[in-house]
Amino acid sequence: NFQQDAGRSIAEAGVNHNGDVLIAKELINVAKDSGADYVKFQIFKSELLSTAEAKKAEYQKKDDKNESQKEMLENLEFDFNVFKDLKNYADEIGIGFLASAFDNESLEFLIDLKLDFIKIPSGEINNVPYLERISKERVELILSTGMSTIDEISRALEILLKGKKITKDKIIILHCNTDYPTKIEDVNLRAIEEIKKNFGCRIGYSDHTLGNNVSMGAVCMGAKVIEKHITTNKNLSGPDHKASMDPDEFTKFVKDIRDTEIFLGENRKVPSKSELRNIKHARRYIVALKNIKKGEQFSKENITSKRTSSGISIENWNDVIGKEAEQDFSKDSIIKIPNGGFYED
Repeated sequence: NFQQDAGRSIAEAGVNHNGDVLIAKELINVAKDSGADYVKFQIFKSELLSTAEAKKAEYQKKDDKNESQKEMLENLEFDFNVFKDLKNYADEIGIGFLASAFDNESLEFLIDLKLDFIKIPSGEINNVPYLERISKERVELILSTGMSTIDEISRALEILLKGKKITKDKIIILHCNTDYPTKIEDVNLRAIEEIKKNFGCRIGYSDHTLGNNVSMGAVCMGAKVIEKHITTNKNLSGPDHKASMDPDEFTKFVKDIRDTEIFLGENRKVPSKSELRNIKHARRYIVALKNIKKGEQFSKENITSKRTSSGISIENWNDVIGKEAEQDFSKDSIIKIPNGGFYED
């Protein structure tokens, strides 16, 4: 399962296998080699998902404008047994396997697979019978929210929680924009704040932009899960390849997520371990501005502060002023007050 306090990465293979099992396994390899936590596919029966008349989305028309959505889906559909094989392969090489289901038969199959999470795709967020079926299972969920409003997310959660088998702490809500690639002006990362405020669930981001920057921003805003499309070759035909990352890009992407989580640190301002080693060498301590005789009072005319790596810190300046020197001090020597309690080694 995802750690509560660390960013996790999902390599979205989706339908970038182009209907070829060998490419699907290569995508699993890419996800594993990149350091991703999970590889994710899309499970559907084209006959149950689309009518023959359904048109493709604009981003899907770039390869074959005359092809219908159903024809496209038929070319990208895998048999359930193939997904069993892919899961076994992911298990063998040691990477988590996830999938999203786009129809009720695929959902039943997905439930039977007993994966760590069931992923609800954005297009099913208002599918009442689909959500009601999930609510009967004691499962953990990832809910993608592309194209949705806060009210639609709220209604989906109400259905999912109604069966009292799923609790909010078992749900991760992904902010998402359903366009490929997503334009920067359509990202609206501040929606993450509204989702957190309204629902109190863990938050993630499903990133369809080009590059790494938006996902890094999402992590900075509290996203614990980042999902990004991967491909073996961005020049392949298919609806999602152009908006996906190739193996080298995705490897850097995962590293950037990890680094972002590390440099964010925690909600408290204290010196780091490395700073603790440097404090005494970077801060000022009180020294003699000129030769001082025993019995003289310390004043701004005869003491100053410099870096010495030990002595009385400059923060005790006002406590030192007016006290008598208990010994002679030569210029630049470290001021000591044996009974003052100020001295730092």
